[in-house]
Amino acid sequence: MLKFEEMPLSDEIIRAVADMGFEEATPIQAQSIEIIMSGRDVIGQSQTGTGKTAAFGIACIEKIDEDDKHLQAVILCPTRELAIQVCEEIRRILKYKDNIKVLPVYGGQPIDRQISVLRRGVQIIIGTPGRVMDHIERRTLRMDTVKMVILDEADEMLDMGFRDDIETILGKVPDERQIVLFSATMPSEILELTRKYQRQPEYIKVVRKELTVPNIEQVYFDVSERTKLEALCRVIDMYNPELSLIFCNTKKRVDELVEQLQGRGYFAEGLHGDLKQIQRDTVMKKFRNRTLEILVATDVAARGIDVDDIEIVFNYDLPQDAEYYVHRIGRTGRAGRNGKACTFIVGREIYKLRDIISYTKAKVVNQKLPTLSDIEQVKANNFSEEIKKTISEGHLSKYVAMVDNMISEDFSTIDIAAALIKMHLYDENSTDIDFDKFARKDYERGSGGKRPEKYEKKKKGRGEYNDENMVRLFINVGNKHKIKAKDVVGALAGETGIAGNLIGAIEIMDDFTFVDVPKDCVKEILSGMKNKKLKGNKVNVEQAQTAKKDKDKKKKKYFE
Repeated sequence: MLKFEEMPLSDEIIRAVADMGFEEATPIQAQSIEIIMSGRDVIGQSQTGTGKTAAFGIACIEKIDEDDKHLQAVILCPTRELAIQVCEEIRRILKYKDNIKVLPVYGGQPIDRQISVLRRGVQIIIGTPGRVMDHIERRTLRMDTVKMVILDEADEMLDMGFRDDIETILGKVPDERQIVLFSATMPSEILELTRKYQRQPEYIKVVRKELTVPNIEQVYFDVSERTKLEALCRVIDMYNPELSLIFCNTKKRVDELVEQLQGRGYFAEGLHGDLKQIQRDTVMKKFRNRTLEILVATDVAARGIDVDDIEIVFNYDLPQDAEYYVHRIGRTGRAGRNGKACTFIVGREIYKLRDIISYTKAKVVNQKLPTLSDIEQVKANNFSEEIKKTISEGHLSKYVAMVDNMISEDFSTIDIAAALIKMHLYDENSTDIDFDKFARKDYERGSGGKRPEKYEKKKKGRGEYNDENMVRLFINVGNKHKIKAKDVVGALAGETGIAGNLIGAIEIMDDFTFVDVPKDCVKEILSGMKNKKLKGNKVNVEQAQTAKKDKDKKKKKYFE
């Protein structure tokens, strides 16, 4: 695959494209960008959702003379929704180019506002044929300086009866101009247009691959950017997958999301192109052996992932290309298993999702986010199933005798059972169920498949375990060494195999760090952390209460 850095693009465009998460060019982008930039007329045949907007958008922007404030490029779209979508994409590509002005012109928006902006100078307009014609007739749009016309989804425009408008617009531009046409199909009307208005066009065709989507339930959630993280956590808590894969569009986004998830107590790590091979191998080893539950990755980094039992794939960011979507969700539902794919949609991304649905012919259902009561009900049902399973397994005679003793003291079996459930599920200081107190799979996996009750969490978050079962460790690095809680969790879990959620409170000081760990894991941690480094610093790990009394005063204060 061709990387954008390998194309003759300006530094500003390469930076903007990287920010958008485009690590590699899609087939239509790889084949068309440089040809369009060369000035040749182009016929591009590709389906919606293949990245063609960025293809003609990047090439168009690179050809604009920033010092010339006159109109230089016109992009025609069949609908106002597509015009808005194309405009938003081009503005993202223009992120680091301040001297190029772009304006969408379409019906349903006050024309006076459009006229006002046009008078101030615009180099690119994106519009529907009807509104562009309206501006031409009002003489608020001069076409004599136009160097490029792009027809997006030309077949759709012809189907909607815009042929006369398109021909009128093309007739207004100078003879020395470039015409780029993109269409999913090539009916005779399109071919007539190309013969009449294009000069020896380059024909580029991207054949749609046969897309096979396995047995995967596909849903999407409407969210805002501000609530996306909370939405993701709710869905994770609802389904409680043993292994899940989350896709982000950029390396920066991966790092940010991993830190946010770890801060909420999830055992997550990231995978992207900036990691060294040994780091990638370590992360994948953890994911395969289930000491890591959530893997957050970019599209390129995820290519080497070959794990059959991923239960859920999350599209935290919507991919730029429909085939990327298919590749992502294909990571679940393997080897005859059922899978689930959840996509988070913000605002106008719904139009891109519709393009993906149209391209893949998949059924993607809009689903409401689970409420807290939904999550509680699911966990309560799971607990009920645990009880039924324990009863069916038998070996309860010792406990039946205890119940008999209590019955003899005039307690009913219903009261005894209700009291046990209350003790197990409810926080004694609250009327709400404390669902973090039972049956979390991460505890089961961290102890060889058997949930050790002494490691039960009291509250959600990093720490606050039962002090009787926890030991405080001292680590000789802290804030001055740029150490964060996630670094401590990652080091202990990675070097010793202890599940991240078994690690208790972490207190980071300037020069050192305290961390609470289960008693049974102390020897393993002290042994595993010998001669290890944390962020390049050689670390010494020891039990806090055994630290020598000649440590500096500041350190003593915390040992007393």
